[in-house]
Amino acid sequence: MGSDQANEKTQGTGRRAILGAAVFGASGAVLGLPGAAEAAGARTSGRGGRGLKSLPVPTIIGHRGASGYRPEHTFGSYELALDLGADVVEAGDLVPTKDGHLVCRHEPEIGGTTDVAAHPEFAGRKTTKVVDGVSTTGWFTEDFTLAELKTLRAVERIPANRPHNTLYDGRWEIPTFEEVLKWQDEQTRKRGKQVWIYPETKHPTYFRKLGLGLEERVTKLLRKYGKDGRNSPVILQSFEPTSIQKLNQLVDNPLVVLLSTADSRPYDFVEAGDPRTVADLITPKGLREIAGYAQGIGPTLDLVIPKNADGTLAKPTTLVSDAHRVGLVLHPYTMRNENPFLPAEYRKGGAADAYGDSFGAFRTYFATGIDGVFTDNADTGLLARADFLAG
Repeated sequence: MGSDQANEKTQGTGRRAILGAAVFGASGAVLGLPGAAEAAGARTSGRGGRGLKSLPVPTIIGHRGASGYRPEHTFGSYELALDLGADVVEAGDLVPTKDGHLVCRHEPEIGGTTDVAAHPEFAGRKTTKVVDGVSTTGWFTEDFTLAELKTLRAVERIPANRPHNTLYDGRWEIPTFEEVLKWQDEQTRKRGKQVWIYPETKHPTYFRKLGLGLEERVTKLLRKYGKDGRNSPVILQSFEPTSIQKLNQLVDNPLVVLLSTADSRPYDFVEAGDPRTVADLITPKGLREIAGYAQGIGPTLDLVIPKNADGTLAKPTTLVSDAHRVGLVLHPYTMRNENPFLPAEYRKGGAADAYGDSFGAFRTYFATGIDGVFTDNADTGLLARADFLAG
């Protein structure tokens, strides 16, 4: 770990540990309001409270909105997620424009999620870049001004799995994070209950080297709209632990470290020469360190239940109990209804766009004790939660 990382970790430990203890119970489970829980069919502690205590458990998080039904990271997708009952909406993955605005795209490369290829005026912007060590060809948000990006429209990212979503190609523009914060307040007033969002800083090391640091921009907007406190309905996440450590110094929002495959290394570790992998981060020692500056982890589902060689589920790991032991909640990703994204035993047929037994898969993952899950299909998740809690 570099000196900056070590300093940030040390400085943030006390404040974050106190906040974590206040927000989460000793078991690591999120506490909740009885009335809201009964309405949503979720368990809570019955103590009530503000902030994260108000969320039902398991929490259903709309992954990039309702991306199983609409092009991801659009207001159409976000609003449908709320209509379907999502407790929290992942709005959105934050990447910067050339002129420093934060917009919501899954990746800085936008050739697969917008109609940019159909704009001849931007043909010359197509290029090849190395993002986190991977060579990628396409169009990148940091090469466009916000005004230019606003001329584009979103399209379905995985049409082979979601051909019906292509009906909505071209309908919605790319939202900015500031627009999302305003939308959150509007939807809260409209729906008569607090709307929660779960934005992510994308490739923060890559963008910082371009002079487009994400954390300061996120902080500025959260402060502008009064959403930088411990009870604010905005959970911040990142795959780079140092990004979360930096945010820990800037805001009091709940923070979550995302975790990819066990053999992968966060890119900030790669840049800093830190040899640790995700496997090191999910040891009891690694989890204790994360608990010093964050309140939760967002592991891939395979870190909760690995898969056998044939794609079926193996025995669950101890990650849930290990994380709960140090007060961390777990919001793994991503549950999807389509066959290719389900464990082999829950698939039905071989069609890439056909649904499998996602209810069975949800039930198996819920049984591990996870505190919530990201899903492209919030309606399925809500029904599966009700079934699971009903026994």
